[in-house]
Amino acid sequence: MEAGDEPISGEGAAGTRRFRAKRDAILAAAASAINEQSAKGMTFADVARRVGLNTTSVTYYFRRKEDLAAAAFENTLEQLTAMLEAALVEPTPQARVARFLSLNMARLSRIAAGEQSDFAVLSDLRATEDPIKTRLMAGWQRVFRTTRALWGDPATRAQKDLNSARAHVLLENTFWLTVWIARYDPDQYDRVEARLMDVLAHGIAAPGARWSPALLDLSHDEAEPGRAAFLLAATRLINALGYRGASVQRIASELNVTKGSFYHHLDAKDELVLACYRRSFETISAAQGTADAGGGSHWHRLSSTIATLLDVQFAEAAPLLRTTALSGLPAGEREAMVDRSNRIARRYAGTIMDGVAEGSCRPVDALIAAQALTSLQNAAFDMRKWAGTMDRDRAVAMYASTLLFGMFDDQMAAL
Repeated sequence: MEAGDEPISGEGAAGTRRFRAKRDAILAAAASAINEQSAKGMTFADVARRVGLNTTSVTYYFRRKEDLAAAAFENTLEQLTAMLEAALVEPTPQARVARFLSLNMARLSRIAAGEQSDFAVLSDLRATEDPIKTRLMAGWQRVFRTTRALWGDPATRAQKDLNSARAHVLLENTFWLTVWIARYDPDQYDRVEARLMDVLAHGIAAPGARWSPALLDLSHDEAEPGRAAFLLAATRLINALGYRGASVQRIASELNVTKGSFYHHLDAKDELVLACYRRSFETISAAQGTADAGGGSHWHRLSSTIATLLDVQFAEAAPLLRTTALSGLPAGEREAMVDRSNRIARRYAGTIMDGVAEGSCRPVDALIAAQALTSLQNAAFDMRKWAGTMDRDRAVAMYASTLLFGMFDDQMAAL
């Protein structure tokens, strides 16, 4: 029993079971609140309401809101670790990744059936405060290293770099699954798993396809340079700290201006986040449109779009806003942003389907492959330090290869 896990009433195992059952219910409610409102937006009162307790009862288990959020995050890390350790017993990298994906899909099936609650997404980890932040980030690093171990011990630094990219894309797709899986009936989950694993294993490019993308010119004149500066500063901070962690004061300080200057450009923080999302979606749409206008095979258009957007993310000057901010938005605005993201994904799917028809892309489930690509471009911002350890073109090629050529093709390690 952990320190402080005394039985609520009675003695012995029965009291301990009751304690743990209520504690688990509180953690499940906290995870749901975090996923909807972010860790900073979660309140004891809301969590108590979800489990039919009063606020005082919740504080009996967790004295501070920060302790409850940390416990919910640690529960996520423990569940990920358990699935990864179960996958590690498989004999090959491909079998390990397939096992990890299978365990995640089984978890999502239980959630859909009401047999299990979802775990807390980890996007708010960096917005926590020390000493909790140090402990949680150490736990995340252990999960990341364990995920990378699915590919075995690397023989070279290049192989380690490639496996790091694979681990990150795999984990991010695990988290992104919860966003788009609701579009499928639960009896289709087995099919989704098989089609997603096909993309992870074999990629999207047709056999013999070469990596020779053209970086697209997305530059344009800003109608309001001051407003654009606010959007870029806010995007960087929200990506790093989450919606609640990136306060108006912090954004203004980043630009060395007053809060009054902020409200000169934007009326409210929610408007700021929506504006950041619109700028990001416009950047992605511009890349897709420019690639189509340039012509060439649909594989070339797809790879050029992905390469350009990864270059944008790794450059850090004008990054795309991560989905971290979604949990901070009101439900209506959040649904609108997810819908816009789905429209972008469908355009990727159209490019892939046209590529399949012309023979430049493999026959894959284009809708599922497109969601995987959406996750890849969205998450790349977190790998900018990794990308900074090598030539940018190499980092882009290596990271993109995880989905475009598959997670078990080592040709990129030889670049």
